[in-house]
Amino acid sequence: MSSDKHLDRLLKDWSYDPQSLSVRLVKGEDGRDVIQMRIDMGILQIETTGRPDGSRFDGFETYLAYLLNCEADEPDFAMSEEQCFEADREFAQYYHRRISWLRLQHYQRAVQDADHTLELMDVCRDHGPDEDWVMSHEQYRPFVLFHRTQALAFLALENEDAEEAVNAINEGLQTLKDLFAEHEADDLYEEDEMVQKLKQFRESLRSEYELGKTLPERLADAVATEQYELAARLRDEMAQRKK
Repeated sequence: MSSDKHLDRLLKDWSYDPQSLSVRLVKGEDGRDVIQMRIDMGILQIETTGRPDGSRFDGFETYLAYLLNCEADEPDFAMSEEQCFEADREFAQYYHRRISWLRLQHYQRAVQDADHTLELMDVCRDHGPDEDWVMSHEQYRPFVLFHRTQALAFLALENEDAEEAVNAINEGLQTLKDLFAEHEADDLYEEDEMVQKLKQFRESLRSEYELGKTLPERLADAVATEQYELAARLRDEMAQRKK
């Protein structure tokens, strides 16, 4: 094997640290941006647009798009063994890119990739071959939601809107709570590590930015205490802010 095919120089110049995630954004020879992730004994190269490995399926940009087309043609179709295998490949690729975007602080891109994964999970849930296979994927839904919530909060902070960051965390927590309830695991919600981390993040923002309760929180309190006139005023204020 010729020396130009070896990765020796690249691996030597970029040492692997098992204690942290090492990623970088570089330009390819054609000028396109690519993500590189240093892993044990190698380097992953990830495309920044479309599917992370750059492949297409029957003309579709991602395997999710291909499966959605299958769903449109046959709403009750059941995924084949090959389709399950290809879906799993896409799950893994989007996971690597999502955590890379988070590390690179490209939060909008992290949200987009989390949304892609959640939609792929929905398709697999609705058309998976059996319950065990479906649940082997559904168990990671809270983890994806956790990443998505973090990214939305950091995105709000980039826009200098700490209150919106708190709102994003609260919405994420509610989604997680509903998910735990859906799977009859309400008693595990408060003790969940991701839930605790999000709550700690929220309270650290309150302290750092000297925030009181946000508008949605005040509205929830007003409804809970049957202060309907106050609730109406708060809804109006929220609508004005959205405008």
